[in-house]
Amino acid sequence: KGDFIVEVHPAWAPRGAARFRELVEAGFYNENRFFRVVPGFMVQFGLNGDPGVQSKWRNSDFPDDPVAKSNTPGMVTFATAGPNSRTTQIFINYGNNAFLDEQGFSPFGVVTSGMDVVKAINSEYGERPDQSLIQTRGNAYLNSGFPKLDFVKTATLIPSEPATTEPAPTSEQQTPPSET
Repeated sequence: KGDFIVEVHPAWAPRGAARFRELVEAGFYNENRFFRVVPGFMVQFGLNGDPGVQSKWRNSDFPDDPVAKSNTPGMVTFATAGPNSRTTQIFINYGNNAFLDEQGFSPFGVVTSGMDVVKAINSEYGERPDQSLIQTRGNAYLNSGFPKLDFVKTATLIPSEPATTEPAPTSEQQTPPSET
């Protein structure tokens, strides 16, 4: 459908931000299907299409972060199955889902560009794809039963702009890019 940019804020959820970065750097999200799309609520992805890759991360739970920001439209949050059970699945809020805050869902980032792309993700399958079958059969299962699912082609880190009020560097002094 197009590109969208997630701006990650480690101050909001340091563990979530670190896990997201780790997964992006590992190429984990490449070719991931948006397997759960509930208009007005959220879109979810984060199960790798290769069952071998997915199995390496399936039990890699990491501790929760305190909720510092609310689950409002565009906020990006790890899914959980209960306390301290986050692994790889994330969702992007379509609506004002502040009720998730009390349940411990801590946003680590926000879509800053391309929310129109996120809202255009195919929702015709709703919540029908079976997550356990995605984990064991991967994209083969999704491609055969849900061929019109949209997916992440490639997730990459983009260097952030340097946080400075100094004049732009000259060709003699280069400021290395930083990443968020």
